[in-house]
Amino acid sequence: METHRHHGPRSRLSRGPGGSRGRARDRGWAVGAGRGAGVGTAGTGRGTEGVRAALSRTFSAWDRSLFRSVAQRHWPRGERVLPRLSRTADHSKLWLGTAAAIALSGVGGPGARRGALRGLASVAVTSAVVNTVGKGAFGRSRPLLDEVPVIRRLKRLPTSTSFPSGHAASAAAFATAVTLESRGWGAAVLPVAASVAFSRVYTGVHYPSDVLAGAAIGTAAAFGVRAVLDARRQVPPAQPLVEAPALPDGRGLSVVVNPGSGSAASAREIGEALPEARVVHWDPDAGELPDLLAEEARRAAEEGGALGVFGGDGTVSAAARAALAHQVPLAVLPGGTLNHLALDLGIGNCADLADAVGSGHAIAVDLARFAPPHRFAQTAVRHDPEAPGAESAEPPEPGYFVNTFSLGAYGDLVEVRDRWRHRVGPWAAGLAAAVHVLRHSRPFEVRVNGRPQSLWLLFVGNCSYHTVGGGPGGARRFNLADGMLDIHLVRAGRWARTRLVASALAGVLHRSPVHAAARGRRLHLAGIPDGTLCSYDGETAPSAPSLLIDKPATSLVVYRPLPAWLSGSSLPDG
Repeated sequence: METHRHHGPRSRLSRGPGGSRGRARDRGWAVGAGRGAGVGTAGTGRGTEGVRAALSRTFSAWDRSLFRSVAQRHWPRGERVLPRLSRTADHSKLWLGTAAAIALSGVGGPGARRGALRGLASVAVTSAVVNTVGKGAFGRSRPLLDEVPVIRRLKRLPTSTSFPSGHAASAAAFATAVTLESRGWGAAVLPVAASVAFSRVYTGVHYPSDVLAGAAIGTAAAFGVRAVLDARRQVPPAQPLVEAPALPDGRGLSVVVNPGSGSAASAREIGEALPEARVVHWDPDAGELPDLLAEEARRAAEEGGALGVFGGDGTVSAAARAALAHQVPLAVLPGGTLNHLALDLGIGNCADLADAVGSGHAIAVDLARFAPPHRFAQTAVRHDPEAPGAESAEPPEPGYFVNTFSLGAYGDLVEVRDRWRHRVGPWAAGLAAAVHVLRHSRPFEVRVNGRPQSLWLLFVGNCSYHTVGGGPGGARRFNLADGMLDIHLVRAGRWARTRLVASALAGVLHRSPVHAAARGRRLHLAGIPDGTLCSYDGETAPSAPSLLIDKPATSLVVYRPLPAWLSGSSLPDG
């Protein structure tokens, strides 16, 4: 939202020193790059800076021309409605009232109420982005009111900068969020939101580009809020169910805690939910985390118990490898910045896991494997005592992942994020790393199942991922033992990254021409350039020149809570 100062309808002079400065500032915002580029490219004649300057001048001219067209055209009944509507939307009062009306009316059921609440959440996110980042980053002056009829002008003129429009952003955020949950209410709210956005140009306080940019921010915020909230919904239990020891109160469970993945309150929660469990906090100065996990897995195997882990994706992945090596069940507690396996298991807190561990409820979970192809050949030689040279074959060292594997831009993102996370926090580091990678990453050449490809990113998921809610992100796995690899390629090409991000924000990633997806059981990669990073479950390492990714025959036993009707209680009605 913009801050305001009080003025009469004629308080802004149409001419004079102030008006001249305002016009100069606006032109400087729009085409300043062009003037700078002219100095820098005078010797070279042509260049990208000259093209950018020309595009900037063209866009600025179009923006001002459209603003004048709206100002000079007569809009029937607009003078009576649009200025009032614009004032009503100040400080999101219009959307607060609309949300209350939707919630109290009872029309549309739970979906409508959910849409109203998510609309307000989207408005809050949008306002924070616009006011803390957008307004300060651009500093564009407001339009002059020379050609705007006095009857249209607002009595209280905004004092904040012009780009982007906070009113348009909030309107788009609320309307999009409501429409995603209730089409009926969306049909009623969308025209009002569009009118609010248009009123900002009509009353002369914004250029059309301000409004378009604000609407884009608001729409993206609504999709983002939906993706985050939908990702927390419980999913059906994955099959198959398997036998696992019941460990009441965690007796026989050894839990390894990564102290970098939670607070003291989290540790207390573990003790309250699993009072008989052995809880070991990893000390980085005392040794490596995989060594500690292997030691506790060995102890659990000797005692007939299970290995527990509290941490993020990387910690859980290391624990899964230790549990598989010692053939003990794994108990995953929700911890860390990201713990996708706990999310897909439906474990929201320690109490959820305590119920599963105490009752012995568990499922089989696939692990995916990657290694140079010759290492899989070594596996076959080593386990065949009749094969020549079996005694001298070196033991294979494949890597495993429980969530995702990738080559290309994502590995760079993880590396940059980890470098910055201790300075600015994990979420800010992730956002900054994404911006950095989008700007600086380069495509790489690789042969995928024998076919040459130029890619920005190769992504392989362990089991099939499904988008929850239709928006960006929110990808979940409903079956953690389907035997499949979920393979995604982002091809290089003109504007590939921009088109991919736009498709993701619109929730139509599967329609993007630069994105290809398939599911299979094996993937062979060859010709991987030297220095290419691979990322698996949030960890990074240099990739081998060729890799084979597949699913081994073995699976991991993992505790998970089951619905009451499936765990022995009475069946639900209907």
